[in-house]
Amino acid sequence: MSEFVQSVPPPLRVGPAPRALLLTMALAACALPIEPADSGIAAPGRFVAGRAPAEAAPAPDPAWWRAFGAPELDRLMDAAMARNFDLAAAIARMRQADESLRIAGAQLLPLVEGSASIGRSRGTSATPGTPANAGRRYGGSLQASYQIDFWGGLAAQEQAARDSVTAAEFGIGTVALATQSAVASTLFDLLGAQEQLANQHENLRIADRTLGILRQRLSVGTATGLDVAQQESVVAQQRAQVPPLQQAVEANTYALAALAGMQPAEITVATQRLAGIRVPEIMPGLPAAVLARRPDVRLAEANLAAASADVTVARAALFPNIVLTAEGGLQSVALQTLLRPGATIYSIAAGLTQTIFDGGALRAQLAQTRARREELLANYQQTILAALRDTETSLSALQRSRETVTLQMARVQAAERAYDIADAQFRAGTIDLLTVLTTQSSLFNARLALTQAQTSRLQAAATLFTALGGGWTVGSIRAALAAAGGPTP
Repeated sequence: MSEFVQSVPPPLRVGPAPRALLLTMALAACALPIEPADSGIAAPGRFVAGRAPAEAAPAPDPAWWRAFGAPELDRLMDAAMARNFDLAAAIARMRQADESLRIAGAQLLPLVEGSASIGRSRGTSATPGTPANAGRRYGGSLQASYQIDFWGGLAAQEQAARDSVTAAEFGIGTVALATQSAVASTLFDLLGAQEQLANQHENLRIADRTLGILRQRLSVGTATGLDVAQQESVVAQQRAQVPPLQQAVEANTYALAALAGMQPAEITVATQRLAGIRVPEIMPGLPAAVLARRPDVRLAEANLAAASADVTVARAALFPNIVLTAEGGLQSVALQTLLRPGATIYSIAAGLTQTIFDGGALRAQLAQTRARREELLANYQQTILAALRDTETSLSALQRSRETVTLQMARVQAAERAYDIADAQFRAGTIDLLTVLTTQSSLFNARLALTQAQTSRLQAAATLFTALGGGWTVGSIRAALAAAGGPTP
């Protein structure tokens, strides 16, 4: 700061306004810097999995789930976005951060307080038996104090609060995407369990029909008791698989109720065939754009920025504080003379405070905030790598699940043809029971695998949408809060 003052040419006459400007610039030059929130990790040029092209792509639609063409998904997602309690808690945290920013900003402004007083007092009489004099006193004053932010500590404190607001906003996005992903994944699990349950009832019907044929043949002597016992075992096995599937349907239904902010008795989910749900085409775009969209990455970045500002606040606490105070008012022993010039009082003072000995508490606080920043830097770097991993994994999962569904559909078609031929020949008595049991088992397993593959493909698509950051933006959340009467930026 002294070098800056010496750089002003001596002959130059400086008026009051330029002096104030130069003082402001000098104070700003003394402010301690805030370290930038840089991860040190460069985004790759393209995604590896799924042969994703290295080209820009628009962000997903904020209502990305509507691309699946599943009415129940639309209904449940809308309910979850309106009634989910995790999301409500995240919004409340953002409101807290908004008010904390307002409090931090107030520290940069003067503090003005007013007071009024009226009192009566009586002293001690020097003459025994004589009453002491008593009197009233009236007064009123205004007190003002202002801390000069010479080292930028208060500005850094406000910046930390501002970064905390940003973190809270991205926290809402993180919770919103997690909720959306959970709703989509749970619903697809539910629909898959419903379809498996329907397939299992069909499998049980086929096994029962074969058992009926064998019992008829046993009655006329063309089948053995062993044949009937074997088929009864198949029927019992198929029947035993029904309760776990029913339990899966119920568990997923109740999970959806919790996500949508409902009680278990309040929710109903209509059945929909997995094959009737569209799997939209998803363009991943560039990794850098995905990282810029993902709220969890931006949340980690904002937390790191707030921690960087906290380090500056802790550094500024090591330097002296300069506080200006002023007080002015009126004071009189008689109410009628309170407004006269002689009743005026005032005081003006400037104070400098410097901690001399605190047992190393301030330096320990600085070291603690630096260590906290190092922790959040590592979290930020880990979040970036996790985001890239999630996206790559989701791209790969969607590509492989598409291939799996195609192969499993061919398997089911082949198994159905084999069973139809075996069933016809068994009815005609040209093949034995073992061949029928083998084709039945192949058909049952193929149907189960196809349902699982279809479920996995839908879940992979939903996961990819959320891995790409969805269509969430800070503006959309702020607009929704403003429409609901919440705080605005």
